[in-house]
Amino acid sequence: MFESRLEVPCSFAELGVSAALVEALGQAGITEPFPVQQMTIPDALAGHDVAGKAPTGSGKTLAFGIPIIERLQRSLPRRPRSLVLAPTRELAKQICDALVPLARSRTLRVHAFYGGAPFEPQIRALDRGVDIAVACPGRLLDLIGQELISLADVEIVVVDEADRMADMGFLPDVRALLDMTRPDKQTLLFSATLDGDVDVLMAEHQRNPVRHDVATPDDGPIRHLFWTVDEAHRMVLLVDLIRHVGRALVFARTRYGAERIGARLEAAGLLTAALHGGNSQLKREAALDEFRAGRIQTLVATDVAARGIHVDDVPCVVNYELPTDAKDFVHRSGRTGRAGAVGTVVSFVTRAQRTLAERIISEAGIDAEIEQADVYQLESPAERLAVDRELMALTGIRRPGSVGAVCYQVKR
Repeated sequence: MFESRLEVPCSFAELGVSAALVEALGQAGITEPFPVQQMTIPDALAGHDVAGKAPTGSGKTLAFGIPIIERLQRSLPRRPRSLVLAPTRELAKQICDALVPLARSRTLRVHAFYGGAPFEPQIRALDRGVDIAVACPGRLLDLIGQELISLADVEIVVVDEADRMADMGFLPDVRALLDMTRPDKQTLLFSATLDGDVDVLMAEHQRNPVRHDVATPDDGPIRHLFWTVDEAHRMVLLVDLIRHVGRALVFARTRYGAERIGARLEAAGLLTAALHGGNSQLKREAALDEFRAGRIQTLVATDVAARGIHVDDVPCVVNYELPTDAKDFVHRSGRTGRAGAVGTVVSFVTRAQRTLAERIISEAGIDAEIEQADVYQLESPAERLAVDRELMALTGIRRPGSVGAVCYQVKR
């Protein structure tokens, strides 16, 4: 395996991207490649297998999407030439949405295949011809079992979020699907980690891959705050925080918890939607679309939304309920501070969870201390202004004119 070298800043054209695709990127407002794209695109365009280690939100979709679009030829019906495997429905749809406008520059057809959606539109797309199939393993195996799709012509495969595939138990299905593709295929693998089961997958299905590591910047764009708060005061704290920052992604552990938190936020006058595995696919997509468009202030989600979901300009992630391990915490945190933007992650810590919070801080390598948040009654506009100033200083987010009768203070 070859290690990558650090590249100097350059343009897409200098990476070897065609003029037509550079123009399509420009029309989408994409003019400068991110580091992961600088590193991987030349090798992928040259036909090498690539193993990319990069944090969420680093630009991996275009890192593999651009080479696919440049190298691919049109496919026969039901026999795609490229396959992108994704662990979740939301990520598969997101990848598809990102690639469709770029693929038009070469008249290539992209379609997503995942469970929770009707079979009929997916079958009709296959009958018309799909050049780039973006799929979740379960639905793809269903389609193969019904002889509605063949992978025998697939010449470029992408395994995205490979570590998440491993966490969700999908690697046996991924291996089976890769075995159905051409033996001389090009395999591009992207993951937040390249060890353990992911390393085994690389050894089995890649030929002398070029490895590229894109580290999170040392001065990272995410600020972490851990606040101890009594159980009875968590909702008061959450409502006031959201009113201050204006927009937030809130995490709960369970479907029931997400629905309960969402209902209480709605009762407090905040436009809110819940996103979890118990929702239908249409409801999940609608919630994400509403949040992306800014028509709701708060999205309350379980860890189904912690990986691979890109929403621009999320100023604050709130862990209303802490996850059970540091890996999930890091994935949740990646929903803010994306693409160089500044982000804030606020984690509520009940007294019973202090040991868990300390372990997460240690294992995730976070520079943060657990502080005490005390809820109290505001008695004047001057106190409201003082609290807003404190919130601005703590979160780094300026939100003039926020309102609320109850707030809190954080003891250093």
